[in-house]
Amino acid sequence: MNLPETPEGWQVWDLVGRPGGQLRVLPGAVIGWDMSAALALGDALGVPPLAMAELLPVIEAVMVRKLNEELAANGGSGVRS
Repeated sequence: MNLPETPEGWQVWDLVGRPGGQLRVLPGAVIGWDMSAALALGDALGVPPLAMAELLPVIEAVMVRKLNEELAANGGSGVRS
């Protein structure tokens, strides 16, 4: 598993687990986070802006791909927990 190597990386990793209710979705597909909400949350948590700008888009892309793969595998009936 790829674990964060810096304190900023750990802060972003913690942030990534929080905006689950802030997903942008279309019928049958996840298209990303509400990045404004994610950045505001990170700012409130004291996450360095540079770390968020560097890491959130990369993590978001992987999250979107994996959630959409799961949706497709489940016939579009939702992501299993």
